[in-house]
Amino acid sequence: MLNSKLTPLYIALTLGMNTLAVNATETKESTWNVNAPANAPLVQVKVDVNEGTWMNLSVSPDGKHIVFDLLGDIYQIPVTGGEAKPLAQGIAWQMQPVYSPDGKHIAFTSDGDGGDNIWIMDADGKNPGTVTQETFRLLNSPAWSPDSQYLVARKHFTASRSLGAGEMWLYHVAGGEGVKLTERPNDEKDLGEPAYSPDGRYIYFSQDDTPGKTFHYSKDSVNGI
Repeated sequence: MLNSKLTPLYIALTLGMNTLAVNATETKESTWNVNAPANAPLVQVKVDVNEGTWMNLSVSPDGKHIVFDLLGDIYQIPVTGGEAKPLAQGIAWQMQPVYSPDGKHIAFTSDGDGGDNIWIMDADGKNPGTVTQETFRLLNSPAWSPDSQYLVARKHFTASRSLGAGEMWLYHVAGGEGVKLTERPNDEKDLGEPAYSPDGRYIYFSQDDTPGKTFHYSKDSVNGI
């Protein structure tokens, strides 16, 4: 139980079909901002909960705090419990926060620039910024190298199934185009959930290893996947 009191959740509402029409001149001059959608009045909705589901969490290296996501926002709470402090919130969807091994930063996935990319912010939520800048093959599931200098993430490739396929890519925290670490088995087989070994020599990940080129649903976990 989180025993947390969360701050208001902001929801964008589009009222009527006319809000879909955007002046061509305004489109050229302005840049789309996820947190400030055009012609969409904002309505505050108070959310006050003490537990949640489908959450990702990470414990700070000093063992004093837990950072977690809930409904697209990221919060920090003492490991002893208490009131949750918002670190990243707004209309953009933020998720999968993870502390850097040195405790100075938090990596997370956010669509704040229009699509899912890997971001980092200070451990107190200040100075958020993008590490990756993909516009089509989007990224998620960041994992830190032991020296806190690199992030490995899953790059998503859309296919005939909604989950698509994935590749492992490596990025320096300063940004850049990244380095591809794995090849997709094919367009339908997924891989993801990267994790570094403590010594930094290996990166572990899950992969659909069933026979054939199609994704297998209803796999038998007793006989092994």
